[in-house]
Amino acid sequence: MPAANISVSEVSHTAAKPRSRAWYGHLSFQIFVAMVFGAILGYVWPQGAQALKPLGDLFIKLVRMLVAPIIFCTVVHGIASVGEAKKVGRLAIKSLIYFEVVTTIALVLGLFLVNFWAPGAGMHVALGNLGGPGVKALATPITFGEFVLSLIPTSAVGAFSEGEVIPVLFFSLLFAFALLGLGRKAKPLVEGIHLIAQVLFKMISYVMWIAPIGAFGAIAFTVGKFGPSSLLALGKLVGEFYVCCLLFVTMVLTPIAWVAGVNILRLIRYLAAELMIVVGTSSGESVFPQVMAKLRRLGVEESVVALVLPAGYSFNHDGTCLYWATVSVFLAQAGDIHLSIGQQLALLATMLFTSKGGAGVAGSAIVVLATTLSATGVIPVAGIALILGVHSLLSSAFVPVNVLGNSLATIVMGRMERAVDLRTLRSALQSGAEGAGQASAL
Repeated sequence: MPAANISVSEVSHTAAKPRSRAWYGHLSFQIFVAMVFGAILGYVWPQGAQALKPLGDLFIKLVRMLVAPIIFCTVVHGIASVGEAKKVGRLAIKSLIYFEVVTTIALVLGLFLVNFWAPGAGMHVALGNLGGPGVKALATPITFGEFVLSLIPTSAVGAFSEGEVIPVLFFSLLFAFALLGLGRKAKPLVEGIHLIAQVLFKMISYVMWIAPIGAFGAIAFTVGKFGPSSLLALGKLVGEFYVCCLLFVTMVLTPIAWVAGVNILRLIRYLAAELMIVVGTSSGESVFPQVMAKLRRLGVEESVVALVLPAGYSFNHDGTCLYWATVSVFLAQAGDIHLSIGQQLALLATMLFTSKGGAGVAGSAIVVLATTLSATGVIPVAGIALILGVHSLLSSAFVPVNVLGNSLATIVMGRMERAVDLRTLRSALQSGAEGAGQASAL
């Protein structure tokens, strides 16, 4: 059979049965070992470990280079293959409602636990005297009109060169609906875009060869620069936040997965390599192509993965919402600022707005936090300097939650749309198949 005639479903079924390999050959094991050695090096030789930061940055840049074109190709081919604009619109509305509900639950859980635990109580820090112009410059208040305009790229080229997910997604959707409008005449172009997507995924498989090296460099730098001293100074905050993330996965994502017919522990094992990469790099974008390919290998239809996952990266920040809620109230506690229930609800409402559109790039969460604090005007923005030392430790917890939450959201939307091959889903999760590199076969 000619390669051009192989359907996406046939490829998915074929890819769902990866070749077995020795445990030490699994990418997740290699990344884990690299992270252990990186952490040890960062502890025993902090100065030398900090010089390894370019290794992690190199890996992230290589993946980010391919994220925008992969989003474009997969979204366009996925939607154009559906052949019905009404179905796409229905899926988009369901997804946005789901995102809003789950992120609201995350914010409420974060606020509840930080009030109960009170990790900042008794610190008595003068927040207004912390930081400097650099910290205060993080705050960039944005109006609703500016937010809407930011969704639309200045130019088609700009959407790809700037690397922001939402403008690329907007342009891709517009392009896909235009192809739907052209009907059969657009079929050769749709097939050509699908072929380009396959080339891009093959490129990602090459990049994944250096994933352990990138994770090694990123962890070594983090431990070397922000090591034990930072952890001890704000250990109560770090401990509370890790418990918060664990509770969210246990109390929120696990029931959702159960309703969708998915074992959350098997899903975590299936995504083990990607989750460990983001622990090291603190960047959800660094695994976007691999997660997209793995979800398709689970039997989720291409059209669902192509729309829900990129939208989730822009609108569904479960773990980051836990971070924003926790850190905001922690700073208030540390600065002896009493927040009433009304003020905390106002903070929650503000976060629901400022959280939308945040990129999955390392460091973006702290910028949105500064914007939120500036918008509320209750907690000094300069207080962010207090948590800069442990921000990397916190992001190592919330970014994996983001990735896991978006992966689960894609499966849930696929189940709601009856767009999941259940046999493939159960088989892949049961085997715990490894293969971010093998996923490139899609």
